[in-house]
Amino acid sequence: MAKYLACICEGGAEHAILDLLLDNHSLVFEREDLIEEEVLKCRRGRDFEEKYLKKGFSEKITVYRILDSRNENFKLRKAYEKKVDVINVVTAPEIEMLIICNEDRYKDFKNSGEKPSTYCKRALKYSKVKSYDFIYEYFSDINILINALHEYRRISKIRRKEMTLWDLLKQK
Repeated sequence: MAKYLACICEGGAEHAILDLLLDNHSLVFEREDLIEEEVLKCRRGRDFEEKYLKKGFSEKITVYRILDSRNENFKLRKAYEKKVDVINVVTAPEIEMLIICNEDRYKDFKNSGEKPSTYCKRALKYSKVKSYDFIYEYFSDINILINALHEYRRISKIRRKEMTLWDLLKQK
């Protein structure tokens, strides 16, 4: 494990999932291991450079980016490229798939042709499915979240060498 870690999330739902996993000591790293001991919200590499890399870290930094797009770049200037390992953790298509898995509605979702967030709002009547507070409360029982992550991994078509949230869990 690198001496310095950063965990960057795309949105509120992803942030809630990471906070739950950190609060329950379910990840391969702890909150205390993270820069500023929190999940960061910083999509652009240059913004990350400006805010965090100018602090003069003595060793390499590992950055875990939790995102639903496989095509989103995190460009760093040449001066920082060798100082930072960027690991993309993909939640494609969307983190709301965890709710669909937990509700055992995957087949119905697939037949709907909708995006996961749209399906959750329409079929499951969860209007705030993208909000931090809703996700944090919905998955407040960590076992429900772990089971949903397991089911999502089971049904997903994960690309070779692609990391998912499941890969960040401590193995029990």
